[in-house]
Amino acid sequence: MKKISTVQEKIESKFRQQVQNDKKVENAYLLVHSEKLGIDINIAEGKTREIQANPKQANHLASVGKLFTATLISMLHDKGLLSFNDKIVKYLDADLMRGLHVYRGKDYSGDITIKHLLKQTSGLNDVFFPLLKKMMNDPNLEMTVKEALEWGKANLKPVGKPGQKHFYTDTNYYLLGLIIENITKEPFHETVHEMILEPLQMDNAYINGYSEPKNKPQYPPAHIYLFNINFIENRRIAKIDYAGGGVVAPLSEYLVFMKALVNGQLIRQSTLNQMIYDDVNMGFPVLGFDYGYSVWKPKAIALLMPKKYFCWGCVGVTGAFMFFHPQTEAYVIGTFNDKSYTSKALRFMLMKIIKPLLKIQ
Repeated sequence: MKKISTVQEKIESKFRQQVQNDKKVENAYLLVHSEKLGIDINIAEGKTREIQANPKQANHLASVGKLFTATLISMLHDKGLLSFNDKIVKYLDADLMRGLHVYRGKDYSGDITIKHLLKQTSGLNDVFFPLLKKMMNDPNLEMTVKEALEWGKANLKPVGKPGQKHFYTDTNYYLLGLIIENITKEPFHETVHEMILEPLQMDNAYINGYSEPKNKPQYPPAHIYLFNINFIENRRIAKIDYAGGGVVAPLSEYLVFMKALVNGQLIRQSTLNQMIYDDVNMGFPVLGFDYGYSVWKPKAIALLMPKKYFCWGCVGVTGAFMFFHPQTEAYVIGTFNDKSYTSKALRFMLMKIIKPLLKIQ
């Protein structure tokens, strides 16, 4: 018990020190939970303006929301309403599909599959960051998701043929959101609530810019910063996040989602295995990662990254992470809520959280 207490105190201390010593970070949140190890951490550090950071605050974990989108697609797969190998032309408007993917003079629009979108191998370019910069410069600019995709068709070139290479882009997940809408016949955010949030009683969760939580919030949501824009308070910009990462919830409710995913409450185990292991290699500035269906996994590297560090989950550009570490049965969820932590947060998670947890065994 003393060893467990010492490790827990060490993790909490390292996290608080990291935040206190970095002026870029306004607020940060960390949850580490393992029934196997007897570890239960749920802490916050910093402030949201004048309010002291509180673990009960809702957090926007940026692209961590993509795992909710991929899970919805997998739920529809398990219901027999789609196949991962289906061509997306089966589910999307002809006007949207027209000229969607023209690469070096050849139209590959009809070749893109749902699996290509999930694995970020469609070859489509990213509309999110170029549009974000335009919206920052033009306070009157507002777009729907379909308008954003049309803008991308007119202004951006594909980066490769479908299936040729991995290229991380929100465009793929916008299209997945529209596919979900086509099948369920309702807006994406309503489907998230009906198929995931409500059944799991995630009553404090919602989709940023589109819906509200079932419960009236006791605390304001934590601020999140992308290019000095407070993403949580700018509804106009938040709406282009959509199925690419719009989920907002307290970390305790992200834990509910991850437990349900791991324990087979949402999708079949065989489907989850496909999400995790049907992957492609992706480069990353610090460590190599493989990428499944919105699932990141650190690649085993002798000495640097032994197999015992294997974990899987999802990452957000603002220093957000939501992972499951099978060896310790630990859920590690957190965010530094600032883009300067895109890679730094992953290093912290692996070295300052999972590494100490391994010493308990």
